[in-house]
Amino acid sequence: MEDYHLPICMACYAVRVEPARRYLKRPTCAGCGETEARAVRHTIAPLNKSNYMLLSREELKQLNPKRTT
Repeated sequence: MEDYHLPICMACYAVRVEPARRYLKRPTCAGCGETEARAVRHTIAPLNKSNYMLLSREELKQLNPKRTT
C-alpha cells in the first residue's frame, strides 16, 4: 500500500497514520493516541448485587448514598 493513501493524524496533523489504525473512528498516530488515552480516567467498581462496571469519577460519586458533600 502506498503511503499517500493513509489518512493524516487528526490530533497533530503532522504524520500519516499507521495502516492498522486507519479504520478507527478518529485516526491518530500512536503517540497522539497514547496521550488521548491517558487523559481519560475511569475506575472499575462492584455494584450492589450486580457485576463490575466501568465508571467515571462523577458516576462513582453519585452511587455513594452516605457521602457528606
